[in-house]
Amino acid sequence: MSELSSEPQLHTALLQFIFPFSVKQEETHELIRKLEGNGFTRFFLDNTTLEDAYYGKGYCVSHEKMERTYLPFAAHVLFPREKDEDSFRRFSIVNDLECTLTMAHQTVRFRVLSTDVFVLPFQLAFLTIRVQLEEEELPFSVAVEFADRFRTLQDTSTQDEYTRINFGEQSFDQIEDFVFKHLASGLEDYMDQAELNGAYFETLPFFVDERMQVQAFYGFKPQEDREAISSELRYRASQLDGLNLRGDPYTSASDPEYIEQYCQEHCYSRWGPDTYYMTNEQTFCCLSQAEPQIAVKLANQMYGEYYYGLLLSLFHKIVLLKLANIHSRLRINHDVDEIENLIFSINKFSAKFYFLELISQSQGREIFFQLRKVYGNDALFGEVKQTLNDLFQYQDKYQAKRRDTLLMILTVFTVVSGIYGMNQVIEDLKSPIDWSKLLEYSPFEYLALFLTFSGIMVSLVLTVRELWTGVKNRRRRKFKYHD
Repeated sequence: MSELSSEPQLHTALLQFIFPFSVKQEETHELIRKLEGNGFTRFFLDNTTLEDAYYGKGYCVSHEKMERTYLPFAAHVLFPREKDEDSFRRFSIVNDLECTLTMAHQTVRFRVLSTDVFVLPFQLAFLTIRVQLEEEELPFSVAVEFADRFRTLQDTSTQDEYTRINFGEQSFDQIEDFVFKHLASGLEDYMDQAELNGAYFETLPFFVDERMQVQAFYGFKPQEDREAISSELRYRASQLDGLNLRGDPYTSASDPEYIEQYCQEHCYSRWGPDTYYMTNEQTFCCLSQAEPQIAVKLANQMYGEYYYGLLLSLFHKIVLLKLANIHSRLRINHDVDEIENLIFSINKFSAKFYFLELISQSQGREIFFQLRKVYGNDALFGEVKQTLNDLFQYQDKYQAKRRDTLLMILTVFTVVSGIYGMNQVIEDLKSPIDWSKLLEYSPFEYLALFLTFSGIMVSLVLTVRELWTGVKNRRRRKFKYHD
């Protein structure tokens, strides 16, 4: 505890934990009905009464400012005016629950402010839990350790085994039970477990790892040392290096040059030395020792425009990984329908959701680019576009071969059944048909009759099959991407 007493102290610690999951096919509408039945409210930007509803006392998110932050084509997706299925459909509920998190060497009081569920295109969804720590004396390492423990839904380490949440008379040994049996009860019924085929230990459909993403705002108490937010603190906040098994602060790296280089790559320092933003694949956090009035504005940004920027970046990465995963499982010579669906999905994602320019303000744009960089979205998008080109080339060759085969079949039937059949039996097929003449046919005339009717049947079958394939593909795309 002596080491904690010398730690930088926080006056504010606001955390948002984001859990992405896949929704079962054709279950999206039922999920929405379940959320509304559980008290979740549909979020629309024009409902300004919600500006201070979900973020705790003293915090407010300007809906007008959020809309102005994003360019119109991005705002249309993030903040739909109607129940657009190709958009971020948000449902929120106020919890306001006083809880405690017991860790190996600490017990931390916290308040669950609210919960969001975003229903997204491509059978995806996000669950967000909004938390505020309420300790009067809050060392920085304790807040980071809280974030690391709370984000772990299932026990995976020794420290996790000591973690327990107490709420009223209830106690939860795993964060997973608290989240899915109390905050978002019934949500597991709609999670698609198909992504876990072949997994040995995981029981939840994670996309990136077995933990939730963390978005955090850490407000430091004023200190004489203006360089209080050192590179080491920024590194630890980004890596969620809190407390070790002895209860002492720890850092997962010992080389100062490595830490400095890491911060240069993952830190947005436009407002340093008072305020820094750290980004990596598991966290997005703001560390600030600014004045209280400014700190509140920074926290509001983390709840508002930067929150949506993180969700959009995470959505981009997950969809790109999902498309790459579908491509890796294709049996290129058999899954013709799946190839067409994948081409349709990539084109839809590229045209409607993935843009280089999304944010109108310079600082927001730079932070968004930083997020996209650490997630590697541009590289993933390049791979997916190359996949699209490869699929187009394969489809062109396949369809050309299919057309050649079909043309050959139709040519054979046209020539043989047309010429041969017309010369042999066409006169007997004029109305009224005298069926008794069939008994007098020679073997060659029977062959001509067979070729005539089989040619007609082949033409009908091919026509019906093409029509059915087109209808089936449209229905599959409708249920798969617009459910």
